[in-house]
Amino acid sequence: MRIPGFDYRRVPVAGDVALNVAVAGSGSPVVLLHGFPQTHLMWRHVAADLATAHTVICPDLRGYGASDKPAETGPDTYSKRTMAADVVALARALGHERFALAGHDRGALVAFRAGLDHPAAVTHLACLDVLPTLDMWEVMRGADAAVGFHLYLMAQPPGLPETMIAASADAFFGHFLDLWTGDAEAIPPGVRAAYLDACRAAVPSIVADYRASAGVDAEHDRADRAAGRRLAMPVTVLQQDWGAALGYDAAALWRAWAGDLDHRTVTSGHFMAEESPAEVAKALRDLLTR
Repeated sequence: MRIPGFDYRRVPVAGDVALNVAVAGSGSPVVLLHGFPQTHLMWRHVAADLATAHTVICPDLRGYGASDKPAETGPDTYSKRTMAADVVALARALGHERFALAGHDRGALVAFRAGLDHPAAVTHLACLDVLPTLDMWEVMRGADAAVGFHLYLMAQPPGLPETMIAASADAFFGHFLDLWTGDAEAIPPGVRAAYLDACRAAVPSIVADYRASAGVDAEHDRADRAAGRRLAMPVTVLQQDWGAALGYDAAALWRAWAGDLDHRTVTSGHFMAEESPAEVAKALRDLLTR
């Protein structure tokens, strides 16, 4: 499936890795990064909205969708640092040295890392429904952490998680599409099928992405925290009220990383760009005026 009105191309970003990317519109560039278990299609409504005034760039992350899926040869293959470098290289290949960046879920972790590693490139940053990796692990405690069972499953060494997930891929990935959706009609059957097809074909790379978050990604966050590094650009965070459910102050955790922060709690489900696209598009437009 494709986003109507968008041009598609494959763009080399690193060595033997090329990303599948949809591009439309004109004006200041905005890059939109998808989450799990999705592809760039999750941005279809927001992207079309923003393309009336901006150049909108929607890639599939490395390891997802129609982008290349290199074998995991070490912790850096799917580190958020590596994936963030992909995004900067993609924007540069399309003629943009500086760009606004928004990510959802896994894409938000890539966006967060891009903001820390490439502050000269990222002008504005939006993160949807995540905490930074290190904070996420620190708040997941006790029985309440069962909601994130997949984080622990995919953190295991190579072999077992890939085998277990591949054996029941549609049930596994479909579980999250069902559980995390506040409005089931927001992900129609054709889009759901596209997500499941893409995930079924990418089990090893998806697991590798999550495995990196249990190791090298947390190490990178820990080093930045110790060094006092913070996001230098205006930041918007949209989140469900997970803090109330799990006992933490989400806005306070984000303020430790971002001095110029607009933190908003939403009432939609996890897939807010599909459930409440007008609200998300407005938040991004507000961000771009700061």
